[in-house]
Amino acid sequence: MTALMPHPGKFAEGAYLFPVRVYYEDTDAGGIVYHAGYLKFAERARTEFMRTLGWGHDRLVAELGVIWVVRRLLIDYRRPAKLDDCLVVSTVCNALQGASIEISQRITRGDTDLTELQLQIALLTPEGRPARVPPVLADSLTPFLAQRNSQRPWTKHPSIQ
Repeated sequence: MTALMPHPGKFAEGAYLFPVRVYYEDTDAGGIVYHAGYLKFAERARTEFMRTLGWGHDRLVAELGVIWVVRRLLIDYRRPAKLDDCLVVSTVCNALQGASIEISQRITRGDTDLTELQLQIALLTPEGRPARVPPVLADSLTPFLAQRNSQRPWTKHPSIQ
């Protein structure tokens, strides 16, 4: 018997697209996604983005001696997500700079923008010291940098199909 695996998402339209369904645990008493729920959805998408590139958290530490943490986050809530909604989290790597990675994420329901996030992800050693983006990691991310894609991110709504 083959083990069932979670949906890994896919690369398309200049972004990594990750599907999310809104469960009861993600909502408040009115069935609206609680503000911190969007951060969980975005974190899952970033983790799967890196895992799809072959860089799960365990491999980052074991082979490169780095962990990544959110250093800066700007989030814009535009419209609410609701119980049982099917969402897509789009992730775009904007830039690699020294010891950090700039990432943009957008959460959509169909053609409706719900939330947009701008993040600076810092790379640290397990002891908490800044660490430069290792060349092998930079090589993995470079093909997916937004400026290398012919289409600007978010010019149309991505689909996960």
